[in-house]
Amino acid sequence: MKALILKEYNKLVYEDLPEPRIGAEEVLIRVKACGICGSDVHGLDGSTGRRIPPIVMGHEASGVIEAVGAEAGDLRPGERVTFDSTIYCGRCVYCREGRVNLCDNRRVIGVSCEEYRQDGAYAEYVAVPSHSVYRIGDNVSFEQAATVEPLSVALHAASRVKLPADATALVLGAGMIGLLIVQVLKARGCAKVYAVDLDPGRLELARSLGAEEGLRPDHTNIPAEILERTEGRGADIAFDAVGLAATLTAGVNCLKKGGALVLVGNFSPEAGLPLQRTVVRELTLYGSCASAGEYPECLDLLSSGAVKVEPLISASAPLSEGAAWFRRLYNAEKGLLKVCLLP
Repeated sequence: MKALILKEYNKLVYEDLPEPRIGAEEVLIRVKACGICGSDVHGLDGSTGRRIPPIVMGHEASGVIEAVGAEAGDLRPGERVTFDSTIYCGRCVYCREGRVNLCDNRRVIGVSCEEYRQDGAYAEYVAVPSHSVYRIGDNVSFEQAATVEPLSVALHAASRVKLPADATALVLGAGMIGLLIVQVLKARGCAKVYAVDLDPGRLELARSLGAEEGLRPDHTNIPAEILERTEGRGADIAFDAVGLAATLTAGVNCLKKGGALVLVGNFSPEAGLPLQRTVVRELTLYGSCASAGEYPECLDLLSSGAVKVEPLISASAPLSEGAAWFRRLYNAEKGLLKVCLLP
C-alpha cells in the first residue's frame, strides 16, 4: 500500500509499505479521508517528542471496512465508518469508570513516542480496534466524518462543565477546536459566545458559525470588553483552546466570581496562573484531554447540521501531495485551517 511516512524530522516521503495485519478484535479500514491535525504539524520537526520517525501519522480519518477480525463483533466489510483515535485497554480503573481518555495503557493512533509506536491513517489502509469503530450515515461525507475526532475533543471540553441558563462563554483561540467549541456551545443553548483570536478571518468565521462577536487581543483589552458586555460580572465559562500564559491569564481575568475555565490547548507545557485572582474569586479550572465516548453524539450533530464542518475544511488533496500541504501548514499559510488528505 502507499503511505505518507515521516522518515526523519522535516522529511515526509510517499512510498510503499506492507498492508497492516489485523488481530482477532481489529478491523482493517480502507482510508478515504484523513485530516492533518495541528499535533501532526507540530510533530513534523520533533518539537513535541510524540512523532519519533519513522512513523505513519494521521488520526482524524474515515473510510470503508475492508476486513474484520474473527472477534470484531457485528462490523462488516463495505460499511462506511470513522474511528476513535484513542486505543484503550478496557480493564484499568479509568476504563471501568468510562474515562477511557485517561486509560493507564492508552495509545493514540498515528503517534510514536518513547513508550510505543502506533502507525496511523496517512495510508491506504489502517488497522484499528473494533470497539473504536463507528458507522457513519449516508448523509455524512468522508471528509465530514474525518472531522469527528476534533469535534469529539470540542464536545468533551464543553461537557466538562455544566452550562448555566442564559450562559455567556468565552472561547480563546479560533482554530479548529475553538471554532468547533463555539458551535457545540450554541447547539447546547449557550446564550452568548465570544471568540478571541489574532486572525480577523478566523473571527469572521467564528461569527458566521454562531459567535456573538469576535475580539482581537492586539486591538482591545479583552477582559475590559467582556466585563462591559456582562454588566461588570464577567463570563460564566471560558475555554482556552490555545494554551499559552497570555490566554490562560485572559481566561481567568474574564471570568465572573465562581466562574469556570476549561483548559483544552497546551501549546506551552507550562503557563503561569494568576493565583490570587483564581483563589479570591473562587474560580474552578478543568483540564480536558481528548474525548471519552462522544463519537455518537458528534455524528448526530454532523448529521443534523447542528455543527457545520464544511467551512472549516480549507482543502482536500491527494495523499501523494501530503508533504507539500504539511509544509504550507507548518509555515502557517494564511487562510488554511483543516486540510484533508485522500489516499
